[in-house]
This record gives sequence, structure tokens and C-alpha cells, in this order.
Amino acid sequence: MEHITLLLGIVIITALVFDFTNGFHDTANAMATTISTGALKPKTAVAMSAVLNLVGAFMSVEVAKTISKGLVNEEGIQPEVIFAALVGAILWNLVTWLVGLPSSSSHALMGGLIGAAVASAGMGAVNGGVVVTKVLIPAIAAPLVAGIAAYLAAKLTYKLGDRVGEKTSAKGYRAGQIASAGLVSLAHGTNDAQKTMGIITLALIAGGALAPDANPPVWVIVSAGVAIALGTYLGGWRIIRTMGKGLTDLQPQQGFAAQTSAASVILASSNLGFSLSTTHSCSGAVMGAGLGRKGGVVRWSTATRMFVAWGLTLPAAALVSAGAELVMRAGDIGIAAVTVFLVGSCLAIWLISRRQVVDHHNVNDVEQADTEEPGVVTTAIAAVTVPPTVAAAGTNAAGTTAAVTDEELKATIPAATQTPAAPAAAV
Repeated sequence: MEHITLLLGIVIITALVFDFTNGFHDTANAMATTISTGALKPKTAVAMSAVLNLVGAFMSVEVAKTISKGLVNEEGIQPEVIFAALVGAILWNLVTWLVGLPSSSSHALMGGLIGAAVASAGMGAVNGGVVVTKVLIPAIAAPLVAGIAAYLAAKLTYKLGDRVGEKTSAKGYRAGQIASAGLVSLAHGTNDAQKTMGIITLALIAGGALAPDANPPVWVIVSAGVAIALGTYLGGWRIIRTMGKGLTDLQPQQGFAAQTSAASVILASSNLGFSLSTTHSCSGAVMGAGLGRKGGVVRWSTATRMFVAWGLTLPAAALVSAGAELVMRAGDIGIAAVTVFLVGSCLAIWLISRRQVVDHHNVNDVEQADTEEPGVVTTAIAAVTVPPTVAAAGTNAAGTTAAVTDEELKATIPAATQTPAAPAAAV
């Protein structure tokens, strides 16, 4: 193994902590729809996803090369810069997990790296062309492409399912969901686990433990794969609830369409070396599939909050990382201060999350929206309208109208409408 200094060791451990948070933060991408439709039990789903994330980590290193060789200039980057980048990425992951918003761990990491590099060496430390072509453009294109593909796929699944019974169709698509969820998990491993491989490789190069342009060592690949798998098994239940129930209500057909479309986009981007956000792809696919069913809706209030989080990810992580890098210029005292701040913030977020626990027992429970009280006009109309049953009861077989007593009339009116009519002035 390469010669590892104390600071470099701290950076590597922090990178693996980020990889762990990436795992539980992004479990929802692969398993939220599978859990929400009942295709798999929650714990079974996250265990399956963890294993496939680990397998996917060994399938490619193209994204790792993008992180370690393309995003920032290796010359002049010190291990402190990498540490500062990880601080911003970890804190953003935990904050968005706490509020249950599916944001991009990938963009949090890249935002942190950009912010720390700029604070350390200026704008010249960042390769702007790579940021645009392999980060920003995929960030916009991925949810659109995945959403359109999922919309069309959902339409197609329902059209094909018209020939068989609804129960038979749903059962078949639940089985298909399991396969497609496994594909998303595999794709997630090929894309997101590599980001941590790339950041550790960059730290090793910056610390002089690896030669420039080196590929990730085997031990880096293994440790990154294990860390993201463990995080995935823990399960980011808050975000799973939002993705599975908060954005839209999915049937098995839609879940299958969403996951298959997202996996296709992620795997294609991994092979091309694009550092794609799996969150953007899967969220776009879920919304597209939600609209693909006749009568399906997307809860745009939740989607809007999610879009805002996406827009804030890069700059928020960059600002925190830049601040951490400035503090660490004080030397060992600064590094210690940033470390204490990171550990204290993580502990505080965890303690806050304990106030309202979300786990595999209640992940599919959705808080009921407050129902609006019926308006005065609606109540008044309901009170004076004779229900159809009353009209039928008031007509005998001869077609003449029979008398209906007040008690009979009262018995036919729903209880909710048996309230005194509102004053006319209120109407």
C-alpha cells in the first residue's frame, strides 16, 4: 500500500464516510418505488440494493477518472483541499436527508471540490469545460431524458396491459420491478461508488502517494464499494418516503417504467464517463412515470422543493467547503477545528432526526393532508338538495307523488349535511 500520512489517512476516512452517506442518501433512487408498490419488503429491498451496489463498484472506473483527472487541476491541490471538499459534501447530504429531500450526492461532492479548489488556488484550479460538459449539461439533461423515457414507457406498459386482467398485469410488473430495481442498484454502484474512488485517488496524488494520472488502486475500489454498500443497507428511509409516496402515487406498471428508464440513462452515462446524478435521473423518471398513467398526478409542491434543493446543492457545498479550506490555513489547529465542527454537526443532525424516526416500519406511511372544510355555499346546497333516493321514495308505482315525512326525509340525508344551514348573510 502507498505511504499514507496522518492527514492523508484522515482524508481517506472522511471520503469513506461521505461514501457511506452517499449510500443511505441514494438508496431511494433504486428502491423507493419498489417499496412503495409492495414489490419487495423494505429490509429485503435495501439488502438487495447493497449487494448490487458493491458489485457495480467493480464494473468501471471511467467516472472515477473524471473526478480524479478532469474536474480540477491536480497540480497545487493539497490533501487539505480534499478534506474541505468532503466536509461540504457530507453536511449537505445530511441536511437534505434530514428534511427528506432527494438531492444529488454527486453534485454535493463536486460542488465541495470546486469551492475548496477555488479557495485554495483560484479559479484556474477548476477545468471549466469539464464542469460544463460532464456535470452541468448532464444535470439538466438527465432528468428530462429519464422523465420522457419513463412517461413513454408507462404509456406503453398500460397499453400492453389492456389485454390481460389488472391483477395479472400488476403481479407481472411487480416481478419486473424487482429486476429493474436491481439494475438501478447496479448502475448506482458503477456511477456513485466511483466518485469516492476518484476523490481518494486525487487525495493520494495530492499527497504524493500516487503518481499523477494514476488509476484507482484495488484497495480504493474495494473500500469504496464496501462503504457505499453499508450505507445503502442502512437505508435512507426519509428520502425513500419522499420518492416513493411524496412525489406521486405509483402503480407497479409505473414503477417498472421509472426504474428501467433511469437505469438505462445511468448505465449509458457511466460508460461515457459522465458524472451523472442518479438522484436527478431517478426523480425525473418517477415524475415522468407518474404522468404516464391516465389520471396520474405529480405533487408539484414537493417537486418544487426538490428542484430548489438541486439548484442549491453545488453553491451550498462549495461555500461550506471554501470556508473550511480557509479555516485550515491556520495549520493543525485549523484542521482540528474543522474536524470538530464536522463531527459536532453530524451528531447534531442525527439527534434532531431522532425526534421523528422514519424507518422500515413506517416508510410507507404518509401524513394525511389537512382536508379543506366545505364552504358555506356547498353546505347550504347540500342541506336543501333532495337526494335521488328521496325522489325515488316519493314516487309510487303509479307515478304519483307520495307524501314523505320529515323523519323519512331526515333518514335519507347524509349525516354530514344534517347541520343547521348557514345564515344567508354568510353566503
